[in-house]
Amino acid sequence: MNKLKALWLKLDSSLWFVPTMMVVASLFAAYWLVVFDVYIGAKWTARFPLLFGAGADGARGMLAAIAGSMITVAGLTFSLTLATLAQVASQYTSRLLHNFMRDRTNQVVMGFFVSIFVYCLVVLRTIRGGDEGSFVPPLAVAFGLVLALVSIGMLIFFIHHIATSIQAANIVAGVAAETEKLLDKVFPARLGEPATPTERADLAAGPDLRWQLVPAPVTGYIQGVDYDALLAFAEQANVVVRMEQAIGSFIVKGAPLVAVASPDGHTLPPADELADRLDDSYRFGDQRTLDQDVGFGLRQLVDIAMKALSPGINDTTTAVMCVDRLGALLRLLANRQLASPLRAAEGQVRVLTTGPDFAGYLGTAFDQIRTNAANALAIYLRQLVALRTIAAECHATASRAALRQQADLILAAAEATLTTSYDLDQVRADYRELRDDLMGLSAAV
Repeated sequence: MNKLKALWLKLDSSLWFVPTMMVVASLFAAYWLVVFDVYIGAKWTARFPLLFGAGADGARGMLAAIAGSMITVAGLTFSLTLATLAQVASQYTSRLLHNFMRDRTNQVVMGFFVSIFVYCLVVLRTIRGGDEGSFVPPLAVAFGLVLALVSIGMLIFFIHHIATSIQAANIVAGVAAETEKLLDKVFPARLGEPATPTERADLAAGPDLRWQLVPAPVTGYIQGVDYDALLAFAEQANVVVRMEQAIGSFIVKGAPLVAVASPDGHTLPPADELADRLDDSYRFGDQRTLDQDVGFGLRQLVDIAMKALSPGINDTTTAVMCVDRLGALLRLLANRQLASPLRAAEGQVRVLTTGPDFAGYLGTAFDQIRTNAANALAIYLRQLVALRTIAAECHATASRAALRQQADLILAAAEATLTTSYDLDQVRADYRELRDDLMGLSAAV
C-alpha cells in the first residue's frame, strides 16, 4: 500500500499527470460529440442557423484559429509557471517548489488549454466539404467555441492566481494551513493502544530482549510509515518492533531502520527476510513531504524566515510573519497528546516508536531563526510574543521548561547582539512578562 501511495504522491505533485488526463478526456469528448452529431443528423441543428449554421470552410477556419491560439496561450501559461517557480526558489526556498507543482489550479489551467488544442484538432479532422462529401459536426464545433470563450476567463483567473500565489503573506499562510491540517491528522496518532502501566512494567521486567537490526533497503528520506502494517507485522510475527529512525529522517542504505526482538526468546528470521516483510510499512523518497512529517511543515516556514533574514534579501517583515505562524502552530501542538512511544495490542507491547517531542518541535521552529537574527530586534520581540502565545496552552512541566529555555536563549542572543539600551529594555520587558506567565502556570498546576 505504501508503494501505491508513494506513486500517487509523485503523480499528484507532477505538472504532467492532470494535464495528460484532461487531454485524454478531451479526446473522448471530441469523439463522442462527433458520434452524437452523426446520430442526430443535421435536421435538429438546422433549426438554429445562428448557432449551428457554419459551413465546412467556416467551421475549419474557426477551429483552426482556436487551436492556434490555445497552443500559444498554453505556452504562455507554462512560461509563467516556470518563471514563478524560479522566483519562489530564489526568493523564498526551493523546498516550496513541491507545493507549487502540486497546486491543482496550475495543473488544471495548463491542462485546460492543451485539451482545447487537442479537441479542436480531433474535431477538425472530421469536417468534410466539397468533393469529399459534406459533413460538419455542429454540436462538436459549437462546443469548441464554448471552450474558447471559457478559456478567456480561465486565462484571466490564472494570471490573478499567479500574482497572488507569489505574495509572501499568501505563501506563508498556505504552508501554515497545510501544516495545521497535518497536525489534525497526525496527533494524536493511532498505532494500536497506548501501553498501560502494567504492560510497561511487563516489558521492563521481562527477559532481556536481544535486538536484531533490520537494514534500510534504500538511501533517502523516510516520507511515511504505515503504522497499521507495522503493528500487524509485529502481531503476526510475535515480535516487538523498535523504530530506529523517525519520519523525516535521512537514512543510508544498510543503516539500521528498525530493530526486532522476540519477547519469548524464539529464533528470529534473517534480517533480509525481515526487511522484505517490512518493506510495505515504510515509504522512502528523495525529499521530505507533508504527508506525515509535521517537522517538515515547520522547516519550510523556518527556511522562508532565514532566507528573508539573509543579507541579499533583508526582508524582516516576512520573517516576522513566519515567526507568528510558527507560534500559532506550536500553540495547537502544545495541547495535543503526542503519540506514546510504547504501543500495545491485546495486552502486549508490540511497537516502540520514535519521533520529536514538543521540545524538539520547539527547537526546530525557533533555534535557527534566533541564531540568524543577529541584531534583529523585531525577531527577538516576536519570538517572545510567540512563546507567550504557546504558553497559554502549555501545561506540561517539561513543555514549560522548554519554553523557558527558549526564552533564556532569546534573551542571551539579544544581549549579545543588540547595542542600544532602548532595544534591550524592550526585550527584557517581554522576557519578564513571559517568565511571569510561565511561573503563574506552574503555580496553577
